[in-house]
Amino acid sequence: MNECHFSEEAVHENEVDFVVPFCHRNYFLNDLFGRHRAILAELLVANSRLSFEKGERVKAQFWVDENVALAHADLIEKIDRFCSEYAKTIESVSAVQIVPGGEAIKNDIHIQERMLKVFNAANLDRQSYVIVLGGGAVLDAVGFACTIAHRGLRLIRIPTTTLAQTDSAVGVKNGINLFQKKNWLGAFGVPFAVFNDRQLLTTLSHDDFISGFSEAVKVALLKSPTDFRELQQNAKEIARRNPDAYWPLIVRSAEAHLAHITEGGDPFEMLEARPLDFGHWSAHKLEAMSNFTLSHGHAVAIGVALDTLYSQEVLGLSGDKVEAVLQTLTEIGFSLWHPLLEESGLLFEGLEEFRQHLGGRLTITLLKDIGKPVEVHEIDWQKMRRASEKLRGFATPYAPI
Repeated sequence: MNECHFSEEAVHENEVDFVVPFCHRNYFLNDLFGRHRAILAELLVANSRLSFEKGERVKAQFWVDENVALAHADLIEKIDRFCSEYAKTIESVSAVQIVPGGEAIKNDIHIQERMLKVFNAANLDRQSYVIVLGGGAVLDAVGFACTIAHRGLRLIRIPTTTLAQTDSAVGVKNGINLFQKKNWLGAFGVPFAVFNDRQLLTTLSHDDFISGFSEAVKVALLKSPTDFRELQQNAKEIARRNPDAYWPLIVRSAEAHLAHITEGGDPFEMLEARPLDFGHWSAHKLEAMSNFTLSHGHAVAIGVALDTLYSQEVLGLSGDKVEAVLQTLTEIGFSLWHPLLEESGLLFEGLEEFRQHLGGRLTITLLKDIGKPVEVHEIDWQKMRRASEKLRGFATPYAPI
């Protein structure tokens, strides 16, 4: 055998680029646990390495947002019926787990410990499925637990809000809040599948229903003037919850987010820019400043409006485009002014927190035109304050419904 000898001065270096294949599965349907239940069952079974002839079964555990369980009185029964119908190939390893809905689940780190204990008690492994139904906060929190258990359980997201369906459910980020900062603790993880069920949107309050369309407006402003015009034209029908108006826009918003993640070259945010976070530096800070009484969707609407006006100040975005953005958000039903905007010193701390979250230099996405995002690396405080004052003059005060 030849021995390999290195001198004290020798440096041995390996630098290898490699690609890890992922599959991101997204479904848009109506009544997942009713007429479309076979789609979910077939997905669970088709992607297993188990021997069903020998009696082996896929392990699955269901987690449900408490607010969703209360709003859909027959949901738990439907899930139990699904598990019974496919019991020969799918093993429901525990009763359906109910967790707090809304930002509360992301603000209590002890809930994470409970999730991990339940995973462990059910002997879940990396071939097991955790199927979670809920709003974006519940998907984030349960998703984070999945990413750290065995370095990744198979996560299936079933978003139950417009906000989650248009944006967060299709993403690859999971996390919880810590130190009064949004998503300070988190991990990247590609969901095994996402099922967007239109039927689950029917019980949302007006406030929660319109919430997701701030993200739809945001992604359209960044990616598609055509989609923005359609949002503009259908704003009042969205507010009226006309499915012919809102459902195609939810689908296209999710697809635009998916295309950015899968084709944009930076799914795990290794670069300095986060273009899909247009308007989010202030939105995240406003949420924290309000002790999370201001919902994410409504905070994003304010943040998008603010950065649109600032884009006019520093990049010359035309007045008619600015007016179109503000008017569209208003007609959907958003209040674009909140008293916390007056606390500019505290609000502007959100810029440094935004920078720290990604690292490197500050990078903020603005608009040169609709469909033409631009990255900037510094903020003119006077012009940002002027943008805020313009927003105060345009908007009606925030009033939760």
